[in-house]
Amino acid sequence: MKVRQRGVVRDAPAGHLYAEVDGARPAFYALGRGGWRDYVTLLHPPYTLWHLSYVILGAALCPTLREDRLSATLLAFFLAVGVSAHALDELNGRPLRTRIPGPILMVLGGGGLAGAIVIGLVGVVFASPWLLAFVAFGAFIAPAYNLEWFRGRFHSDFWFAAAWGVFPFLTGYFASAERFEFAAVFGGAAVFALSLAQRTLSRRVRAMRRRVRAIEGRIVNADGTVTDIDGQWVLAADERALMLMSVAMAALSVAALLAAI
Repeated sequence: MKVRQRGVVRDAPAGHLYAEVDGARPAFYALGRGGWRDYVTLLHPPYTLWHLSYVILGAALCPTLREDRLSATLLAFFLAVGVSAHALDELNGRPLRTRIPGPILMVLGGGGLAGAIVIGLVGVVFASPWLLAFVAFGAFIAPAYNLEWFRGRFHSDFWFAAAWGVFPFLTGYFASAERFEFAAVFGGAAVFALSLAQRTLSRRVRAMRRRVRAIEGRIVNADGTVTDIDGQWVLAADERALMLMSVAMAALSVAALLAAI
């Protein structure tokens, strides 16, 4: 088997597969580099939509839905996750390879988080003082996770599911209900599991797009036909599953919201 590496062909170890993924986009939702496209890519559109769907689902499942509080919570999480967390993540190693200057990423990271905190503090004054615990956790976990504070202790599967799945769900629930019931417990367990599934799929996809340089191989089917393995073959199933799950979660949350209304 031969491996192509930056125009050089060399022998590969027996039994090893390599996919030709040189120049691949860093994410399936990434647009071309430069200008406004970098800012769209930075938002991680399908994932931001997915996480905001948890806020809607939490509010829709609570006993009393308050649309004004849901709107404020959605805006806060858009600023904290869609803008701040993703800007901090890009600042920490440029995984999306955007050309956004570092100072702008710092402004987006700090400004987005500050905006979310302000909205949360307004909720503390006008809704419930217990929301201060949610504000404090969000203010900590966004930089701790994305900047990998404490040697990456908070950058793990558990904290991904807790911070970007359970946290927005429970915040959306509590902001309207001001208490937790069994629906919050089972809903939190569901979004925790969904977030772990997302993490499982996306970890492999990220590794293939951002770390693997080249793959070649083939599958010999039972009927004797041969299927060539390339980068697209390796990525297709996982990325299709991620896209479909993000759409399904958004549709489910809207359905639950309409039923609650």
